[in-house]
Amino acid sequence: MKFKADRATLMKSLAHVQNVVEKRNTIPILANVLLQVKEGRLTIAATDLEIALVEEVVAETLRDGAITVPAATLYEIVRRQPENAVIELDHPGGDAQLALRAGRYATSLVALSVEEFPKLDAGRLSHRFVLSAQELRGLIDRTRFAISTEETRYYLNGIYLHAAEGQDGPVIRAVATDGHRLARVEEPLPEGAAGMPGIIIPRKTVTELRKLLDEVTGEVEAALSETRIQFSIGTMRLTSKLIDGTFPDYDRVIPRGNDKILRVDKKDFNDAVGRVSAISAEKHRPVKLSLAKELLVISAASAEQGSASEELGGDLVDYQSGPLEIGFQARYLSDVTDQIKGKVEFAFADGAAPTLVRDQDDSSAVYVLMPMRV
Repeated sequence: MKFKADRATLMKSLAHVQNVVEKRNTIPILANVLLQVKEGRLTIAATDLEIALVEEVVAETLRDGAITVPAATLYEIVRRQPENAVIELDHPGGDAQLALRAGRYATSLVALSVEEFPKLDAGRLSHRFVLSAQELRGLIDRTRFAISTEETRYYLNGIYLHAAEGQDGPVIRAVATDGHRLARVEEPLPEGAAGMPGIIIPRKTVTELRKLLDEVTGEVEAALSETRIQFSIGTMRLTSKLIDGTFPDYDRVIPRGNDKILRVDKKDFNDAVGRVSAISAEKHRPVKLSLAKELLVISAASAEQGSASEELGGDLVDYQSGPLEIGFQARYLSDVTDQIKGKVEFAFADGAAPTLVRDQDDSSAVYVLMPMRV
């Protein structure tokens, strides 16, 4: 195998694939990246057995072949070359090392045979549809903060993606919850997604997919089965196993009868919560919302630091119901309101019941927050 590529192109691709490589693994080949030249095309691939990323790279291909080398080492060598460097990689075959040259620099890397590298076949993918990169970013960004990190409830360690019936017709819906908060976001159902199985996309896959989406503006093709999903993004193909579990019936925890409505500007509210919660060094930092007609008082207290409060009223607050006090973890509250662009609409039942949170001008997203004692 032999090819030449400019530093910037090679480094960009290696940065993508090395993120997939498992940093702490007991199988040496999983620390390696696969370099393959075939029929005039260079592909670079990596896998941790759960996720695989393959990318086609622009290069001058000189001899077909394939080899694997340590991903982190190769990336670091390429990264340290001058910006305009042209990098040549040459592997003559067999047990030989991979030779790398860039200008006057030369090194060789211990290589492992491609025979040891896991096969990257995704199997038969029964459903295919296309989403814009913007739509997919929106589904991820507005739900991933609520993904659970509790490994015992592994079925909550991802985003649940499925077809559903929305207010205005069929939708593709993304849901995440950690038991304290829930995010449900939807987009119009793309052609080909009808009848798709409900799937749970793992947290690591969501993270790597989101990084790749930052680099594209066009369309993304998704193909899936009950066990795997594959995203084709430009010259990249990300394939992942799905979480084998049953996502809970999230619809049951979305309150329907909450009739005490608070509307408040998102920035004013977030800034006030940030200032008030700064009084406490506690990890969970509870804040209390005290409501009266057209008045909201946000307060927090700490045995070590003291107390703080801030009033929002006048044109900033629209609340016409009776007095109410309710507490939330400050970070959870901000995580939800950060997803909202305009006015935040809270729908309360009482101080102990789940609270519904929405964007006043966007019905595509619904959030639920569980209150806490303060």
